Amino acid sequence: MKTDRLIVLASCAALAAAQAQAKKPNVLFLIVDDLRTELGCYGAPQVKTPNIDRLARNSTVFANAYCNVPVSGASRASFLTGVYPKFPERFIDADTYAQTDAPWAIPISQTFRDQGYYATSTGKVFHNTDDHEGTWSEAPWAISPNSKDWAEYNKWELWLNDESGKHLNPKNNRGPYCESADVPDSLYEDNKIARKVISDLQRLQNSDKPFFMAVGFRRPHLPFNAPKKYWDLYKREEIVTADNRYLPEDLPKQVYGSREIFQYTQTGNVDSDDFHREARHAYYACVSFVDAQIGLVLDELDNLGLADNTIVVLVGDHGWHLGEHTFWGKHNLMNHATRAPLIVRMPGTSDGVSRGIVEFVDIYPTLCQACKISCPKSVQGKSFLPLLKDPESKGKAFAFIQWGKGTNVVDGNYSYAEWTDKERRSAGEMLFDHSVDPEENTNVASQTRYRKQTDRFRKAIHQFRTRILKD
Repeated sequence: MKTDRLIVLASCAALAAAQAQAKKPNVLFLIVDDLRTELGCYGAPQVKTPNIDRLARNSTVFANAYCNVPVSGASRASFLTGVYPKFPERFIDADTYAQTDAPWAIPISQTFRDQGYYATSTGKVFHNTDDHEGTWSEAPWAISPNSKDWAEYNKWELWLNDESGKHLNPKNNRGPYCESADVPDSLYEDNKIARKVISDLQRLQNSDKPFFMAVGFRRPHLPFNAPKKYWDLYKREEIVTADNRYLPEDLPKQVYGSREIFQYTQTGNVDSDDFHREARHAYYACVSFVDAQIGLVLDELDNLGLADNTIVVLVGDHGWHLGEHTFWGKHNLMNHATRAPLIVRMPGTSDGVSRGIVEFVDIYPTLCQACKISCPKSVQGKSFLPLLKDPESKGKAFAFIQWGKGTNVVDGNYSYAEWTDKERRSAGEMLFDHSVDPEENTNVASQTRYRKQTDRFRKAIHQFRTRILKD
């Protein structure tokens, strides 16, 4: 009799645990490569993103969200571990492996998996698929196992036979920087990623575990290749281009031109209006293409009745320059490279726009708190759940971004960056007053009337280095 009673009690306990687990929200974490804040929901109507805008209408849109390092590999390693970059020790470039740079940092995949979630990785999540590959509930899925494997990624063996394949950069075998092919979406990788996610949603909808599903879309990363129908959404002659095609006044020498696009061919005269319009047209087409794939995933989430119990996070891993200051790419501490979209739809929280400062290292602890699971001590970010509950509430005082020997601090009104030499003496600085110069055209760091601000930011950087980075 006593044995029967123990069995009943054990069964009840197991049932209660299962019911508690079932109540936990799912997480759909959408990561978009090289996505800048030029979206409809961020006040850029010339870019057509109806699906992201639809998501944003029922979400919190973060107007001042910053990556912590403006390059894909390092940025992803940082926000997927919740750990700040630290030059030259960790998370410094595109080839970063989180498991190598910071083996003590527990990735978000492991945290959710070990606390009852079924964790999956589809597409480009970590920069390299084999980074922390054993921390998911099943093997990560990607068409190309390594983001640097360009022969696999661009299907070189087929593409070389095409006319465009005859125009290669001899240094790296990369071809034209853009492509408009009159083909269905299914021939491009991001549609394959979307269809795999849809299949996984169908497979996991009745699971006894909530899911943590990380999804990485590759566009609008170069090359700007998208089906012709997305190019046809735009009239090139109507595309507005950057009006500040010059280096900012008094720009420090450490801010070199991000010229990623020139690793590809057929760019033509990059100073011409024709090139600026074509390049933006190509980028916008890729954004609209990815938007359509995101729409497919969101539609399936609705169709399966999962939306009401799923937290959706959409983030760009960093920003991107489209000709501003002659830059084409990321790789610097200017606002177009460091500020990126962050949109969070969370059941039971408020909708609207938050202007509070948020860093990408904060995403990890926010999701842990929202899902009521413990967050590892290795995580250095801070939860922004209060901003989701009340978008008008105050965010962080500062965001800190690092690139090379430079550290950038942003407070919502100003952006300050300082570079140091081997002895940690100041070797260059810049300050932009966003209240009068949102496009960062004039460095005012040397102007006497801004001395109070530069002193304040130098102190903030020193405290960040000593208290957080423990330099």
